Amino acid sequence: MYNGIMNVYKEAGFTSHDVVARLRGICKMKKIGHTGTLDPEAVGVLPVCFGSGTKLCDMLTDWDKEYTATLRLGVVTDTQDMTGQVLFQCAREELEALTGEQVRSAILRYQGDYDQIPPMYSALKVDGKKLYELARAGKEVERKPRKVQIREIEIREMKLPLVKMRVVCSKGTYIRTLCHDIGQDLGCGGAMETLVRSRVGIFRIEDALTLGDLERLRDDGKISNVIIPPDAVFENDRAVTVNEPGCKMVQNGNFLSLQHLTKQVSFADGEEVRVYDGTGRFYGIYAFREQAGQLKPVKMFLA
Repeated sequence: MYNGIMNVYKEAGFTSHDVVARLRGICKMKKIGHTGTLDPEAVGVLPVCFGSGTKLCDMLTDWDKEYTATLRLGVVTDTQDMTGQVLFQCAREELEALTGEQVRSAILRYQGDYDQIPPMYSALKVDGKKLYELARAGKEVERKPRKVQIREIEIREMKLPLVKMRVVCSKGTYIRTLCHDIGQDLGCGGAMETLVRSRVGIFRIEDALTLGDLERLRDDGKISNVIIPPDAVFENDRAVTVNEPGCKMVQNGNFLSLQHLTKQVSFADGEEVRVYDGTGRFYGIYAFREQAGQLKPVKMFLA
């Protein structure tokens, strides 16, 4: 039984659910969950949570993400990427008339807040049905714009009609839709040709492991070596240790008073801390409530 997070490299051709299914077989456990889907043809970082670490799934989904994407100008598809059916192609002479400066200006305008309409080919639900199920049935429904934020956008290479971009964005951002919208602004259409997710929060692509890597680690009995403990996610929060009476309180998920700590420290109102016992066992995240003078449980990780 493993408890924590694994930094998995999702390869092309696998859905995020495929990766979880394979990991259940590799690790011989059922309590596994991923932290945000990647399109089947996209590759890159997919943090996967195990055991008590699955309590992190919703938190990791909220983290900023970094991508490297290739935008192809001059084409519109029903999926907003090059796997879909082509709906429009720009005339060659119009596409060739585009200048690099026009394209650069259109792309950089997206840095900051952005009202994005989710694509029909997505896992979002409307009236209990996933949008991609409706799209495959030939139905299109109205989608409300959602505010997302493009924290950073950088043009890495431009060989029109292809543009390679690095994008750092908030949760819920569809890079396919960003490519589509840039193309619409330029009047020539656009679709995403490739996508690599290079970072999710603290998890980076250079540290990610393929399913093949993990099978070899399993065979060598070393899977536990690559499970990242849940408390690593909260490395920026201060750590506190509870005494014996406090240990009994945290085991039941109760509030803690300052007398339950081995060292008396002062906290800012709302400050979150990592709580451990004297053996170094991590119990969870607590937040200080100044008015009550207590630490309140926020997220418990008892295995």
